[in-house]
Amino acid sequence: MPDISLTALVVLCIAAAAAGWIDAVVGGGGLLLLPALLLGLPHVPAAHILGTNKAVAIVGTSGAAVTYLRKAPVKVGTAVRIGLAALVGSMTGAFFAAGISSDVLRPVIMVVLLAVAAFVLLRPSFGRAAADTKTPVTRARTVTAIVLVGGGIGFYDGLFGPGTGTFLVLALTAVLHLDLVTASANAKIVNVCTNAGALAMFAYQGTVLWQLAALMALFNLAGAMAGARMALSKGSEFVRGVLLVVVFSLVAKLAFDQWT
Repeated sequence: MPDISLTALVVLCIAAAAAGWIDAVVGGGGLLLLPALLLGLPHVPAAHILGTNKAVAIVGTSGAAVTYLRKAPVKVGTAVRIGLAALVGSMTGAFFAAGISSDVLRPVIMVVLLAVAAFVLLRPSFGRAAADTKTPVTRARTVTAIVLVGGGIGFYDGLFGPGTGTFLVLALTAVLHLDLVTASANAKIVNVCTNAGALAMFAYQGTVLWQLAALMALFNLAGAMAGARMALSKGSEFVRGVLLVVVFSLVAKLAFDQWT
């Protein structure tokens, strides 16, 4: 583990718990966790930051997936097929991530976040309708979800990572006509696959700080399971509100870090 102060370690663990909660509710916990790692480990190469982020995130995402599977309507077969495409995509993205500089991460994340916020604000009814879990998903929609949602977002997850869960929720809501809570449940299965693919590549490249990741993962898991239970109990309107608060808060934080 790199030389890190006790204060920084505590802050990183708190950030991991908060990221787990956010990721379980609406996805995108990496939008908090990755900047926290960038700030807490300023002299660590970007590839190690990304690899450690994946090792932490997969634990919380898996815990949230199990919680959702017990109580939410999940199209397991469709989610697994999308997840397999996402796994391949994320491994491919992670292969190219070794050459990414920390300096390019912040502006890219900011642009993506603003796009997400604009979409949600312009579509106030998005994700509020109850999901139709009994009608089979058409072949065309399934193929679209596998190629674009699985492969495309999976590649992004391996290459950069932050916001993947949020993009999965939005994409699954749009493509498969799910409400936000059901989309969050399905997204967790896909997100486990993307995290697994990226983590496998980062581990192969030796760019994971395992000791730090193990400690942070415990906090991430606790936050994720609490967030999943809260999302299930409070519904889609709560998820939408959390999404907007998270997006705007992180845009402000990243902008401050970028230009100060």
